[in-house]
Amino acid sequence: MPVNIPHNLPAVEILKKENIFVMDNLRAATQDIRPLKVALLNLMPVKIVTETDFVRLLSNSPLQVEVDLIKMKTHESKHTPVEHLATFYKNFDDIRKENYDGMIITGAPVEMLDFEDVNYWEELTEIFDWAAKHVTSTIYICWAAQAGLYHFHGINKYPLGKKKFGVFKHTLNNPGIPLFRGFDNEFYVPHSRHTDIRREDILKVPALSLLSESPEAGVYLVMSRGGREIFITGHSEYAPETLNNEYMRDLAKDLPIEMPVNYYKDNNPEKGICVQWRAHAHLMFKNWLNYYVYQATPFDPKEIEQMREINV
Repeated sequence: MPVNIPHNLPAVEILKKENIFVMDNLRAATQDIRPLKVALLNLMPVKIVTETDFVRLLSNSPLQVEVDLIKMKTHESKHTPVEHLATFYKNFDDIRKENYDGMIITGAPVEMLDFEDVNYWEELTEIFDWAAKHVTSTIYICWAAQAGLYHFHGINKYPLGKKKFGVFKHTLNNPGIPLFRGFDNEFYVPHSRHTDIRREDILKVPALSLLSESPEAGVYLVMSRGGREIFITGHSEYAPETLNNEYMRDLAKDLPIEMPVNYYKDNNPEKGICVQWRAHAHLMFKNWLNYYVYQATPFDPKEIEQMREINV
């Protein structure tokens, strides 16, 4: 089944050109199927690019998914047209009484700030606490993963000497869990960040499970409450050209930036991009939807309410 999104969202035409089947909400309304409800809290400045990246991954599943796009009320986005936000996005106040099967919270370019100095921190932590009660499984991406680990478990982030930038090899600490079903022993993931979380800090917290890491990129995937929260430090959702766009942008601004590691063929930008992470990305999100969202979501209303009250 396809992902169900607003019929005139820009992602629709982009993904159709990639031969990805998406269904707009007008057509979906004619089908008698209970779709999975997934909220995407988009903290990135250029929201159209990010929403397209995640819709691309959510569409690669036999399950029908209905996506609600969420933005921060306490932060004004300056890199996405106001008309787009008004047409397609909701504020937290619009959904706070809802329950969702799944939620994705994206990264944000604020990692060099202390968490409490981010101007929407209070609203964001309110959403974190709400998600713990109202969402079956939430994925926190990159900076959001650092923010979630800090908010729930007191895990600090640390500045890196230079930007962690490129595509890195990862391994599995627990290959038997459903999220990793079908994974190879080694797989690749893009990273683009200036801060890090430390392995030893994760291992000190009994509630956290360190499930995947990289010799070069460090901690990759941490889970708590059996998959109710999944913290991912990398960007498996990135489109092939994203790191290249970041690299060229920073070069044009004369910012300190090194060529992304393991990204270009023979480490030569003129030879083009070597995409090594796409299969892993699709498989991970497919497994998440199946095992941690669909199969974990109760359908009895009383069971739903009981689930929201426990383990929080």
